[in-house]
Amino acid sequence: RDEKITVYTTRPDTLYGATFMVLAPEHALAKSLATDETREAVEQYIFDASMRSNVDRMQAKDKTGVFTGSYAVNPLNGAKTPIWLSDYVLADYGTGAIMCVPAHDDRDFEFAKKFGLPIVQVISKDGKEIENMTEAYTEASGVMINSGDWNGMESAVLKQEAPHMIEEKGFGHKTVNYKLRDWVFSRQRYWGEPIPIIHCPKCGCVPVPEDQLPLRLPEVESYQPTGTGESPLAAIDEWVNTTCPVCGAPAKRETNTMPQWAGSSWYFLRYVDSHNDEELVSREKADKYLPVDMYIGGVEHAVLHLLYSRFYTKFLCDIGAIDFDEPFKKLFNQGMITGKNGIKMSKSKGNVVSPDDLVRDYGCDSLRLYELFVGPPELDAEWDDRGIEGVSRFLNRFWNLVMDNKDKNVEPTREMLRERHKLVYDIEQRFNQFSLNTVISGFMEHNNKLIEIAKKEGGIDKETLKTFVILLAPFAPHIGEELWQQLGGTDTVFHAQWPEFDEEAMKEDEVEVAVQVNGKTKTVISVAADIAKEDAIAAGKAAVADKLTGNIVKEIYVPGRIINIVCK
Repeated sequence: RDEKITVYTTRPDTLYGATFMVLAPEHALAKSLATDETREAVEQYIFDASMRSNVDRMQAKDKTGVFTGSYAVNPLNGAKTPIWLSDYVLADYGTGAIMCVPAHDDRDFEFAKKFGLPIVQVISKDGKEIENMTEAYTEASGVMINSGDWNGMESAVLKQEAPHMIEEKGFGHKTVNYKLRDWVFSRQRYWGEPIPIIHCPKCGCVPVPEDQLPLRLPEVESYQPTGTGESPLAAIDEWVNTTCPVCGAPAKRETNTMPQWAGSSWYFLRYVDSHNDEELVSREKADKYLPVDMYIGGVEHAVLHLLYSRFYTKFLCDIGAIDFDEPFKKLFNQGMITGKNGIKMSKSKGNVVSPDDLVRDYGCDSLRLYELFVGPPELDAEWDDRGIEGVSRFLNRFWNLVMDNKDKNVEPTREMLRERHKLVYDIEQRFNQFSLNTVISGFMEHNNKLIEIAKKEGGIDKETLKTFVILLAPFAPHIGEELWQQLGGTDTVFHAQWPEFDEEAMKEDEVEVAVQVNGKTKTVISVAADIAKEDAIAAGKAAVADKLTGNIVKEIYVPGRIINIVCK
């Protein structure tokens, strides 16, 4: 029988080790390869496989298969190769047919062992065969053996060269296999965008004319599934029956609707220009707002919604509707708040926390801040009601700080100015890194510092308090808005200018420096931040004068950090 079976492989270097081949039960040649002796078993196996889903087939631990009774010829060495059917091979991957190298593939090894098929090792770590193999040798590299002219070659090198060698021999070629699968787009539901297609017995499938778009769902009394497998729209004759826009003959509308992810694949484009009746989005607004700067969502969207959004965006870019081909500049996957011991919250487990109770007891700003403070936003975090108490105390302390100083006329000291600019710098840096839990801890740290300064100086200047409120407002909007009004704000705090920091204003007047003798810290002293090296060393030597023995051979000053006196 002069017929070819095309196989797809990622390991052409192992072709000498192919001792059998397997076809998917759905392969076009599956039935015709059966001999008279195997026909009944083959047809039964094909039927049984059709009753199982691809997922079930791939997850099955026990490999099944049936011999067709036919053989193929390995084009490289002329070896007679038995042809089997097995449901671990899927028709829609590659060509639906694989060459099997049991010595170097776990699934092929398991299959060969079960059905007593030969195993030929062609890659070895040291050039020697493994006696009585108990598992496949799957190391990425090795030396070729039992491979004719390829013996002695490094498998990693041969893997790159084999496709070219095979192409020269004329029985194969290099190709790219994509793992994308077809995805059913239509749904037999009422809720969903109607598919704007008209079925005409003369013209076939005809798109609804643009001047009749958007096609809207009809009003219905019931939108429950029909139970017949058809969409509820199929029962609405006055909506289904129409005329063909091409020939005018009686025709019917498509009654299936789009899935729930159809609209969510491009909604962000309409968000920026939702009232535009002329185009999807104006070029002016697209240039200003798109693509999306950051997308925040669960990791479960990675292979569905986010993938579809990319498809839609690339298609719309190809047809010129937009001028960018990626919808999102940055993706952030947030973690999940769990119950005790990391268990996911659910009503059935009885570990759900009521936000109503927490808002009643602590206020919604405390709840909001604690959710941010509980841990890095990209990681799961275990909920603990006791933690919200600390956040609530912080808000109360800051509230008291503002209320105690809002009517005072305090002139800002250099220390207050320095703390104000350090506050802006710290919060902005942490916020830009999306380290939201450290943003909240930063507020707490700077609030404590301001309270210390207020005790020492008799108060805090109003501009520093306003700066703190503006920074806090996005995280605690209710208390932020109230305190803004208390500080004399006439408009909403969210219309206030975002504060900026000055690096010069942040510099310390004095810094603490460790003084070392022969590399061991003996004391810590305070010196002027801009002190000269000679003065710093002199101050350090004076501080450890009683610890200096022998001759001083070296004096080191690392500005703002260390003074080291080396003695012998």
